[in-house]
Amino acid sequence: MSEYPTIPIREFEEFVNVVRRLRKDCPWDREQTHQSIRHSLVEECYEVVEALDENNLEELQRELGDLLLHIIMHATIAEQAKEFSLSDILRHISEKLIRRHPHVFGSLHTSDIEEVKHNWENLKMAEGRNSVLDGIPKHLPALQRAGRVQERAAKVGFDWDAKDDVWLKVTEEAEEFRQALASGNEKHAEEEFGDYLFALVNYARFENINPENALRATVEKFTRRFQFVEDEFRKQGKDIHSSSLEEMDGFWNSAKKNGY
Repeated sequence: MSEYPTIPIREFEEFVNVVRRLRKDCPWDREQTHQSIRHSLVEECYEVVEALDENNLEELQRELGDLLLHIIMHATIAEQAKEFSLSDILRHISEKLIRRHPHVFGSLHTSDIEEVKHNWENLKMAEGRNSVLDGIPKHLPALQRAGRVQERAAKVGFDWDAKDDVWLKVTEEAEEFRQALASGNEKHAEEEFGDYLFALVNYARFENINPENALRATVEKFTRRFQFVEDEFRKQGKDIHSSSLEEMDGFWNSAKKNGY
């Protein structure tokens, strides 16, 4: 007996027909293009990530549905324009997964994760890529993209030998950033700040820290604490805009003590 439920072929077909009906009969859906709904696709991806971060499975179910809607809508737009079909999408991804997993679908035998990852990169290069950095989306959040670029370069041996050397690079870039600030050259300071962040991302990789996740968690923590401060002022009938930094710091420290 399979560990998975039966593939919901009927439900999937009904869903595709709902989207096609919307594309045909809804004035708004009928006017959309690949580009006009591009930003919404990105937003839906982030909403899926948010549900994952919060371990909210009920919300994850809904957000995955919203994401699937965008995938089917793009497929429907493409089918109407004779660009490609939903069948093309499914066939392409199935063929790629089978091709890149010879240890599952072929004769290669391995259970070593590192070997699997190494084979994966070699297979991608064999598919016609000119650089190990090809395929990393340019529109990834910058911290995430920096980490992916560094990982790819490291896989071919372009990497630091020791973690301590990476930290020395971080301190070196911090000093160069400080000097650039002192020079008053804003463009140079921005460039050096970028170098500093890049070095920090590299060190995070050596510590097995995901910099995107780490910064996101810190932003969420700051948001919780600042909203606590706002709530405390409201409770006292005060306006935060006319409060002193000393008052705000007091509530901020209370937020920390209360686990916000």
